[in-house]
Amino acid sequence: MCLAVPAKIVSVDDNIAEVEIAGVVRKIGLDLVPEAKLHDYVLVHAGFAIQVIDEEEALKTLELFKEIMKHEIS
Repeated sequence: MCLAVPAKIVSVDDNIAEVEIAGVVRKIGLDLVPEAKLHDYVLVHAGFAIQVIDEEEALKTLELFKEIMKHEIS
């Protein structure tokens, strides 16, 4: 199963961005979404942003992930 995770762009340098995912910062490529900019939310898959997404939708999805993790740990 493949999963794309919402992340917020916290810095951009050319086509490389640093994104924050659940408190972890990592570098990703922006080659597939050159329109992405600082503070945008993007879907990240395999080290690349694959789509710019709405902040509200990103936050809802992240909240769902948290709920799933609570039930998996219990």
